[in-house]
Amino acid sequence: MPSPYTTGLVVGKFWPPHRGHQLLLETAAAQVTELVVLVYANPDSAAMPAPVRAQWLRELYRGDELADGLHMGATPLRVFSLSAEADGVPPDAAGDFTQREFVRQWLARQGIKVDVVFTSEAYGPGFAEHLGVAHIAVDNDRQLLPVSGTLVRAHPAPYAQFLHPLVAAQLGVVPPAPVPRVVFLGAESSGKSTLCAALAEAYGTQWVPEYGRTLHEQKHGNLDYEDLLYIARRHAELEDEAAQQARGVLFCDTNAATTALYSYYYFHRCDPALQAMAAVCGQRYAHTFVCAPTVPFEQDGWRGPEALRSFQHGTILMQLDCFGIPYTLVDGTVAERVAQVRAALNG
Repeated sequence: MPSPYTTGLVVGKFWPPHRGHQLLLETAAAQVTELVVLVYANPDSAAMPAPVRAQWLRELYRGDELADGLHMGATPLRVFSLSAEADGVPPDAAGDFTQREFVRQWLARQGIKVDVVFTSEAYGPGFAEHLGVAHIAVDNDRQLLPVSGTLVRAHPAPYAQFLHPLVAAQLGVVPPAPVPRVVFLGAESSGKSTLCAALAEAYGTQWVPEYGRTLHEQKHGNLDYEDLLYIARRHAELEDEAAQQARGVLFCDTNAATTALYSYYYFHRCDPALQAMAAVCGQRYAHTFVCAPTVPFEQDGWRGPEALRSFQHGTILMQLDCFGIPYTLVDGTVAERVAQVRAALNG
């Protein structure tokens, strides 16, 4: 049956965004044709202010028209970050009437009309009544996802399981995985994909191709700056999805640190959120292997010149040393590299 609602509203601090927030947003998006999200707090966070938190939400639900797996489907997500200075956000300690009236007036000033409010809090029914709209509660008792922003701020590591990898990285933590993740780095045409596939077959498990390569081909080589963070986010999601099916170990072709290198290579800059994802790669992967660029170079139309391989290889090694990430260099034929990986993992 079609939903009777057109425009939904979600209001919160999202400090930081966690899986409970995502459940709320995704439940709401499934029932409306447009979802408005207001992000604010007063006092606000100095380390992760509302504009930053709002941008994380946009990134979590930003998809490429050529990519699959978009959580929001076709529902537009309009995220606004508000502040005390620009918007008159009342103090968090202000009473219910003040908080509700602020939202009502802000929506009126923006010409935004909503017909349903989604909340996971006890204030929801009164808030919706003040706005004159319907209310839908989502996991108020936290039975599905026992987490809150307060808990995450106080204990980020124990609650990392309730954070998307992109958000967790901003707090310097990594969500736990059901199996160890092993990552393979290397210059273009250094045999990463071939080795990952061979190892997955040898171990009877899963492997995750380099998503950056996938998107690069889908967009015919025309990547934008914003695509680099999207690549790292989507690759992390694909790893997490594959880990649920993996047996004993998950092999991964490339990581966020290499994606950050490409961001600097192509655009001479790197999104701070991508920098944070790169910085936790030492925690995210149980073992890091680097493929020596000694296999025959294959120019498939998407790669740079062969002469670039040596520079890329050296840059990857420098980055690993700077991050303090130990690694194992593998060389030789595919069979020899498989044997080297087996020896390292079994040792």
